Amino acid sequence: MAENVESIPISEEKNAEKNEGEKPQKIERPRMTHLLQWMEITVSEPEKRTVASMKMQDTFIVYLVETRVTDPQMRGYGEGATSVWRRYSEFELLRNYLDITFPTVVVPPLPEKKASYAWQNASTDKFDPDFVERRRAALEIFLLRVAAHPKLCQDKIFTGFLKEENGWKETVYATDFQSKAESRLKALNAAFRLKKPDRRFEELKNYSNELQNNIANILKIRVRLCDKLYGIHKVHANYARVFHEWSLIEKDIAQPLQSAGHYMDVYASSVDAALEEEEQYADQLKEYYAFGDSLRSVCRRYECTQYDLERAEDTLSSRASQRDLLAHGKGASSFSLSGMKSKLFGGDTPEQRETKLKQLEEQIVQAEVELKRSTEETQAFIEASLRDIDRFKRQKVKDLREIFTNYAVMQIKQCKKGIAIWTSAKDCFSKM
Repeated sequence: MAENVESIPISEEKNAEKNEGEKPQKIERPRMTHLLQWMEITVSEPEKRTVASMKMQDTFIVYLVETRVTDPQMRGYGEGATSVWRRYSEFELLRNYLDITFPTVVVPPLPEKKASYAWQNASTDKFDPDFVERRRAALEIFLLRVAAHPKLCQDKIFTGFLKEENGWKETVYATDFQSKAESRLKALNAAFRLKKPDRRFEELKNYSNELQNNIANILKIRVRLCDKLYGIHKVHANYARVFHEWSLIEKDIAQPLQSAGHYMDVYASSVDAALEEEEQYADQLKEYYAFGDSLRSVCRRYECTQYDLERAEDTLSSRASQRDLLAHGKGASSFSLSGMKSKLFGGDTPEQRETKLKQLEEQIVQAEVELKRSTEETQAFIEASLRDIDRFKRQKVKDLREIFTNYAVMQIKQCKKGIAIWTSAKDCFSKM
C-alpha cells in the first residue's frame, strides 16, 4: 500500500482510497500511511483584504483552507470539519519549515507569486482574478502532495497549519527550525571542495537542470504558439465585420453572409477559453519546473553532509599523523612556530611528550567517534534521500503523462470545434 500512497496522480489525490487491508484493533487505531486516506483537504474562496497600519496599507489575498475527516474511526484526531484562513506568506513559512526539517525529502514547491511564461494578453497582476484562481488550485495541489507524503503528513506543524489559525506562526518559530539551515558559505565550500562526491547526486544535479531546461523550452514554445494562435483567431473577427457590412449591400445573399459572419465571430471568440484552459496545463508544468529546485536543494544538503564527513576524516588523519611523529620523536616537517621554539630552546622533555601523546590519543578517540557519527549520518541521508527521489521520479512520470495526454485531448477537442465551425461556414458560402 505504501508504494501506491507515494505516487498519487494529480487527478486522484483527493480521492485516495482507504487502506482496506488493515483492521482496527481494540486499543490502537488503524495505521494510516497518509492523511488523504481519511481526510479531505480543499483550498477555496480566495479573498482580497487590506490591513491599514500607521504608515501604510497592506493588501493581500487570503485562502480558506478546509478539512473534513471522512473516516469515522479517525474522528479522535480532530473535529469532523475545520476551516482556517491562510495568506500566501504562511504557505511559504510552512514550506520553508518542511524544507529545513526534512532534508532528505523532495518537498513539493509552491506556485509562483506572479505569472511567468504568460502569453501576451495574460495578466501578470497578482490580484487578477484568473491568476488568483489558478494559484488557489496550485496551493491546493501543494497541500495534497504534502498530505500524501508518508513523512510530511505526520508532522505536527503541517497538521496545525490545516486547523490552527491563531498561534500557528508562533508555534513554527518556536521550533527554531531556521537554526538548522545550512549556511551559504558552508554550502559553497561543500560544492567546490568535496574530494569524494557521490556520482548519483552529481547525476541528479544534471537531471534537475535538464528537467528545468526542457520544461522552460516547452513553456517558451507554448507562448509563441499562443501568440500566433490568438492572432489567427482574432483576425476572423475582421472577416465577421466585413461579412456583416457586405450583407447590407448584397440583399440576395444577405442571410448566408450574416450567418457566415456569425460563425467567424464564434471562431474568433473561441480562442479566449482555449488559451485560459491552456494556462492550467502550463501551471502544472511550472510546478515540475520548480521541482528542479527542490531536487537541487536535496543535493546541496547531501554535499554539506559529505563535507562534514570528509572534514572528520581529515581531522582524524591529522591527529594520527601528529601522534606518529611525536611517538617517534620527530618534529614537524614544515616550518612552524613550535618547530622554531624547539630548535632555539630545545625539545620537549619525556614527561611533556607523554602528556602530549595522551592528549592526542584522547583527541583521536573523539575524532573516531565523530567520524563514525558522520559516516552513519551520511549513509542514512543517502539512503533516505535516494528513496524519496525514486518516489518523486515515479510520481513525475505519472503526472507528466497525465498532463500531456490531457493537453493533447484538449487540442483535439479544440480542432474538432474549429472544424465544426468551418463546416457550418462552408454551408453558408455554398448557399450564396
